[in-house]
Amino acid sequence: MVFELLLILALAIGLILGLILWLRVQAFIALLLASVFVGIASGKMALTEVGNTIVSGMGSSLGFVATIVGLGAIFGAMIEESGGAQSLARGMLKIFGEKRASLAMVLTGFVIAIPVFLDVALVILAPVLYALARKSGKSLLRYGLPLLAGMVVTHSFVPPTPGPTWVAYEFGIPLGTVILYSVMVGLPTALIVGVFLSDRLAEKFYIAPPPLEDGELGKNGPSFIQVALVLLLPILLIVMGSMIEQSVASALPEGLERQARSLEIAKLMKEAPMFQQIAVFFGHPIIALLLSTVLALWVLGKKQGITRERLMEVSTKSLGPAGIIILITGAGGVFKKMLGDSGVGDALAIALGGLGVGPLYLAFLFSAISRIAQGSATVAMVMGASLMAPILEGMDLADPQLSLIVVAIACGAAGFSHVNDSGFWMVSRYLGMTEKDMFKTWSLISTAIALLGMVFASVLWLIV
Repeated sequence: MVFELLLILALAIGLILGLILWLRVQAFIALLLASVFVGIASGKMALTEVGNTIVSGMGSSLGFVATIVGLGAIFGAMIEESGGAQSLARGMLKIFGEKRASLAMVLTGFVIAIPVFLDVALVILAPVLYALARKSGKSLLRYGLPLLAGMVVTHSFVPPTPGPTWVAYEFGIPLGTVILYSVMVGLPTALIVGVFLSDRLAEKFYIAPPPLEDGELGKNGPSFIQVALVLLLPILLIVMGSMIEQSVASALPEGLERQARSLEIAKLMKEAPMFQQIAVFFGHPIIALLLSTVLALWVLGKKQGITRERLMEVSTKSLGPAGIIILITGAGGVFKKMLGDSGVGDALAIALGGLGVGPLYLAFLFSAISRIAQGSATVAMVMGASLMAPILEGMDLADPQLSLIVVAIACGAAGFSHVNDSGFWMVSRYLGMTEKDMFKTWSLISTAIALLGMVFASVLWLIV
């Protein structure tokens, strides 16, 4: 029976990849069709249960994630509309100087990708890259690759970006804990790849910027301090809230199941001092991001002279791309639940249990294979988490270890960019590189991020 269920899983994964790659079906539809196939083919679910399982899986995934992604989209749109991204880049360059422009670009990318989707951030920061390359006479890659390295790491590793946020929620890990370990792995990875490797590639490949006016650094916007504070506020609030919750939870006895532990923490928080309750209230990811979004609408919108009508237009328009992410992650929740209810997930856990492969590396392999096969980092994280969820249910892992598994999934999803990745073509277009040059530079950068990130995650795994 285990073999039959594993065969069903293999066929389901093949169905997802075939629909996306060959028939060009949207990932949302592909995941739903594969979920229906698993439910029917397993023989453990009545036909009348399949539809209700889809509704249940979608609902359980989207209550938290849809709110986070929607708020994040509006938050990022205000950064874009106000010129905040360019202000952040200018401020970083002023702090570090042009001699350390690579470091400035890595940190700019690392911070700006928290609320802004990678492709959008590349578009709005392209004028900054072009102006720097023209002014210095150096290769465009000297500035472009570090910026992209920072953005890719944050986009894949650090909540509240959609991918790691959804994985953390599905695994039931406090978002603040995931942020801490994501930054501990992601920041050194971005610095090493974005500064040292990128500089060496820039020396080998000279890419001239397109003709633009010298010194153009994009539109004026809010100050560097304003943008930095607005960007970092939700992260600081979430981490602070998680730290207080963890300190309260330290009084609980060991060995409690995750759900029972969560209930006990909730009881203790009701009796905690008011300042702790207030900190945890503002540290809840939804409250933190809601507060930051309202602040962005005021500081980066109204205070910059943007009209109320324009604010409404920008906010509404930003929810379009967010809707795609929400639906894909919701369909991932359906796929995960169908694997669990059909017994396919248990069969996978049994089959892999005797192989001796640690969960950290399984998580990486699942997402990396999906990333290489179909290209989308978000879909790769969804599939990686869906396959890992039943395996993790039988393991007694602490939040730090689960957080590192989220990071491992992110590593697999961040790496190995090639021609089936839409980001590959975005980078090719804005940095003016041929496909051959892209494989020698950008594909190498993304792969280095994945592998080096796993090295740091493995070291932390041994420590925690």
